[in-house]
Amino acid sequence: MRIHIGADHAGFTLKEAVREHLVEAGHDVTDVGAYSEESVDYPVIAEKVGRAVASGAADRGVIVCGTGLGVAIAANKVRGVRAVQVMTPAFAEMARRHNDANVVTLAGRSIGSDEAFPIVDVFLSTDFEGDRHQRRVDQISAIEAAEACPTPSAL
Repeated sequence: MRIHIGADHAGFTLKEAVREHLVEAGHDVTDVGAYSEESVDYPVIAEKVGRAVASGAADRGVIVCGTGLGVAIAANKVRGVRAVQVMTPAFAEMARRHNDANVVTLAGRSIGSDEAFPIVDVFLSTDFEGDRHQRRVDQISAIEAAEACPTPSAL
């Protein structure tokens, strides 16, 4: 699987561990930064991962910051991204099965690699169920499309 991974300075250490884990598992991993614990702006990293996923250059994305919250918000601004902050493998599974989430975000200051690896593994190995859930994902996409192209009356 083609995966783009990124982190800010607070998520750098966990990102490095997750990146190595993914490479060892045989995934094609592209690291978009940060490349050290030097302060960086997380929206820049989240946008890079989000755009790679939205364009099809990556099948999935993984982003780490201190809480996983800021990068989820930023990545979700990219049209076509469904980023979720996940703290358990069970949530990773449901995010994939029911929401077709394509980016997972992790809390580098709250979890370690022992917790992160199972989350990422489940996120990458779980298929979207489609069926009734597809209708809901389509509704999310319709909201997104309406926001991107406001009607003349909204102007």
